[in-house]
Amino acid sequence: MRTIGLCVCAGLLLTGTLLLRISQAADFPGNSHQRWDSRGSYHLGFESGTPTSCPVKLRPMGQCGSSGAEDGEDCPYQITLPPLTIQLPKQFRLLEKTMKELQSLKEVQGGSSQEERGDGMVPRVTVDAARPGSIFGKPAPSQNMQEMQVKLNRMSASLRNARNQISALQGRLEGINLLNMENVQAMVDRRVENITGAVNKLSSSCTTECPAQTGPQFILAPRDCSDYNVLEVRKNGIYRVTPDARNGTFEVFCDMESFGGGWTVIQQRLNGSVSFNRTWAEYKKGFGNLRGEFWLGNDHIHLLTKAKDMILRIELEDFEGVREYAKYDQFYVANEYLRYRLSVSGYSGTAGNALSFNKHFNHDQKFFSTPDRDNDMYPSGNCGGYYSSGWWFDACMSANLNGKYYHKRYKGVRNGIFWGTWHNMSTEFYPTNYRQAFKTVKMMIRPKNYAP
Repeated sequence: MRTIGLCVCAGLLLTGTLLLRISQAADFPGNSHQRWDSRGSYHLGFESGTPTSCPVKLRPMGQCGSSGAEDGEDCPYQITLPPLTIQLPKQFRLLEKTMKELQSLKEVQGGSSQEERGDGMVPRVTVDAARPGSIFGKPAPSQNMQEMQVKLNRMSASLRNARNQISALQGRLEGINLLNMENVQAMVDRRVENITGAVNKLSSSCTTECPAQTGPQFILAPRDCSDYNVLEVRKNGIYRVTPDARNGTFEVFCDMESFGGGWTVIQQRLNGSVSFNRTWAEYKKGFGNLRGEFWLGNDHIHLLTKAKDMILRIELEDFEGVREYAKYDQFYVANEYLRYRLSVSGYSGTAGNALSFNKHFNHDQKFFSTPDRDNDMYPSGNCGGYYSSGWWFDACMSANLNGKYYHKRYKGVRNGIFWGTWHNMSTEFYPTNYRQAFKTVKMMIRPKNYAP
């Protein structure tokens, strides 16, 4: 007899009804062994060291044929396979239904096995005795397996479709976001164009020279002395200004007569009645008398130069009666957090550009220093302490308008009022020579767009 053995491992799905036939010859591999038990069952196994996880059992299903022909007799046998286990992913929504069908299939198989053990033999099933895909009128296991396979295929196809839909939606969302950004940009551009057009329309609304106003402009709170000139104030004196409403109002001295008027005086030296050897806090708030010698205060100077673009004019006079001036088209003092840093440029005048003397002595972009607060560029000392004043020192100076007031020329440390480009300053380079002394000094500011 020739025996045909089938070994089905985990994951195999049976389709249809198996009909095994045993021939007269037997042929197995050399490492296998076979035997018949006392009940007539045939066992196929393997030698030690070979896999035995998938054994096959054959049992006779009926009497063999009696034709006597060696090649024509067939004996029907039934193949017994181990229970089949199928695992599905937990995330499938139809898992519960699938497990119920598996349990039903197992019960069907168990009932069939019990009937077989009770009868002692398995009835012969032929093609004529039952419909394909059924055993004893019950649905064959292969049919249930096929149905489950179909459902699994449907679920897999549904997942693929869902992934494709998600990818398509993501692409549409990215396109919508890009379209929205383009719409926002276009809207912003249109509004900018509208605003620009409105500004241009207002600028060109007066095609001819507009007539001058007959009365003075109404100013709620003058921000500096130039606003008083608009109010037709022409007399020097002390006035109140409000450069920044959040910081209140303070008094200043307004020069309404010199060089077109409208000047706000921030420093003045007249007779030496006020010492300028002061602390950081005093220079911050200001000191002196507005009708005499004074320093307006770094906080006030910052607010004035922050409110409008200012020009600076410095008036100097020595004891020989020589008067000169220096004018700067840009003047700004930062706040205390930035240590009242000075920004000054655009020189013109007759006194020389001492605030930007050269690359070694340049007061532009320098911090304010006092005897008790060293912010200068001198690495081994405090220029404010050495020259007894507060100023925007470099390392150390080519100008210092807050130096000590001398009533005549002096010798020694150059700690007096100093302007390094004065006409006779070349003679002071010798330590034994006399130092230049100044009789009066005035620093005043006015808006750059001021029109007398």
